[in-house]
Amino acid sequence: MKYGMNMLLWTTHVTDEHAGALEQLKEMGYDGVELPIFEMDEKHFASLGNRLDGLGLERTAVTVCTPDENPISSDAAKRAGGLTRLKQAVDVCSAAGVKLLCGPLHSALGEFSGQGRTEDEWKYGAETLSAAAEYAHSAGVTLVLEYLNRFECYFLNCAEDCARFCREVNQPGLKMMYDTFHANIEEKCIAEAIRTCADQTVHVHISENDRSTPGAGHVDWDTTFATLKETGYEGWMVVEAFGLALPDLAAATKIWRRMYSTEEDLAREALAFMKQRTA
Repeated sequence: MKYGMNMLLWTTHVTDEHAGALEQLKEMGYDGVELPIFEMDEKHFASLGNRLDGLGLERTAVTVCTPDENPISSDAAKRAGGLTRLKQAVDVCSAAGVKLLCGPLHSALGEFSGQGRTEDEWKYGAETLSAAAEYAHSAGVTLVLEYLNRFECYFLNCAEDCARFCREVNQPGLKMMYDTFHANIEEKCIAEAIRTCADQTVHVHISENDRSTPGAGHVDWDTTFATLKETGYEGWMVVEAFGLALPDLAAATKIWRRMYSTEEDLAREALAFMKQRTA
């Protein structure tokens, strides 16, 4: 098992300014960090990758698609924009030494049609992600789809659908992740959800129901960790938590009150929690 921390707790763009936080995470015992990739600056991320190598921190990454770069849009130009964005993110991953690019890469974050997904959207998504996954695989990167709860997207909302999408695309460069926050909202049975997608799951987000310190809320952690062990999961467990440090991100993630003492305390407690549960 590898333990990571998503840097969105501190920033949407990791720079030299965050050197102290990176050093602290290494000292705490984290194996790596998850880098937000919203700015497609290969030179910057190559330099950041060298810094992380020096610290002995591995890395995964996370990005999103926008309404104008949407893999499932009925507008061919927007679908092409989505493919271009994913390829650019893959290039950035290559520069930074990232092997797993995670997130809701299947559709535009926060974009709603007013109805459920259509057969055409499924087809468009499969075509776009197939091309993106082929490109990623050739670069040594795997695209890792994250299904989101119904309040954040409408295309993929549960483990069963996300796993089926990956199986139908059937590309080695496309897999999925399991996120405890979204599952807590959408799944009827946590154990069955984890089993349903086990063959496609290469990444796990450890995220509490209120997005603060894992273990301090009401996610069914007993079932979660027991079933991950049962299914033989041994990949990354990355803490995904949000706070008030970044006003725009706080607004996007609907965080309105402070729910932990410091970012450092959250990171330290979260790591201890994961290690205790997977011992």
